[in-house]
Amino acid sequence: MPQHRIKASFMRGGTSKAVMFRQSDLPRDRAEWDDIFLSLMGSPDPNGRQLDGMGGGVSSLSKVCVIGPSSRPDADVDYTFAQISIRDASVDYSANCGNMSSAIGPFAVEEGLAKAPRDGEAVVRIHNTNTAKIIVSRFTMTDGLAEVDGDLALDGVAGTASSIRLEFTDPGGTRTGKLLPTDHAVDTLKLPGGATIQASMVDAANPCVFVRASDVGKKGTELPDALEGDRAFLERMEAIRCAASVAMGIAPDAKSANAIPSIPKVAMVCAPQDMPTLSGRTTAAADMAIGVRMISVGQPHRAVPITGSLSLAIATRIAGSIPNQLARKAAGPIAIAHPSGRTLVDAKVDHADDPARAHAEYAAVYRTARRLFEGEVLYRPRNVVNAAMRTAAE
Repeated sequence: MPQHRIKASFMRGGTSKAVMFRQSDLPRDRAEWDDIFLSLMGSPDPNGRQLDGMGGGVSSLSKVCVIGPSSRPDADVDYTFAQISIRDASVDYSANCGNMSSAIGPFAVEEGLAKAPRDGEAVVRIHNTNTAKIIVSRFTMTDGLAEVDGDLALDGVAGTASSIRLEFTDPGGTRTGKLLPTDHAVDTLKLPGGATIQASMVDAANPCVFVRASDVGKKGTELPDALEGDRAFLERMEAIRCAASVAMGIAPDAKSANAIPSIPKVAMVCAPQDMPTLSGRTTAAADMAIGVRMISVGQPHRAVPITGSLSLAIATRIAGSIPNQLARKAAGPIAIAHPSGRTLVDAKVDHADDPARAHAEYAAVYRTARRLFEGEVLYRPRNVVNAAMRTAAE
């Protein structure tokens, strides 16, 4: 049976990469999208490498973005994000990807889906359908194209590029309807086996749960490979994530929470201290406000997801939360240390000293993006993929 073809582009956004589609190039029946996305990414792959597809074997490289005309009068385009599981045949639309959000504005302008000046600043208002939130993307145009050359360096990405400012307006309550779903800055979660742990649960940009690194037997400076090799640690973090999902009202029980792997994000945080990075450099304690190690779809993240960094920045502004207790207090941008270096995020929270009334006015971050190729992606009909997997298993 011949392979099927669909027009697409491949882009880097921040520290992630994704296959980009115009919505008009995909089937109108969205029930058909999952099979297409799984096949083109090379999932499910029991080997965890996605060698037979566009995926890269880690969550930050197994993503799809769909962009089309806006369904809202206050936005220029609609953007739907899909997180493709690597080992499982599942596609998750429950959350947004902040890193790939940086690629949406340039893609929309260059595809003629949004207007921008030929030269100067472009402003694209993006409606993220996953969270029903508006993201304002600001970037430079040169000769009718999004500028790629610049002097902004992102830890985890080689070289420098032109900056893209992402403003997440009113980011609270993306899934639960409330910035603090439990009305508390800190809660005690009950885990399987009778254990308990303190956690701060925040729903901003994406729902997240934060615990002290010391409470899970870690320093908070561990690199991803070390964490990935600690199965007991990963299982405990997953138990925390599922308990938080229930407490936040995202899932009715732990079993249901396990079936929604992308939210809430779960992370351990720590006070400023010297931290090794994947490049071999050390991030000095003086250069950070707080440290984080985040788990994304069961894998230790090699940076920090943008939505996770936005949620963490907002959490540091909320009086009494675990991140607030651990973070170095200062006005202005918040420097978050992660395995690849630092991310600078700004956030404003009204009524930060009253959990029941706390409201996130905005969170903003600077990223870079670049179109890597454009053309057609090929995928196989699902029945062919299933037959190939059965043959491999036998």
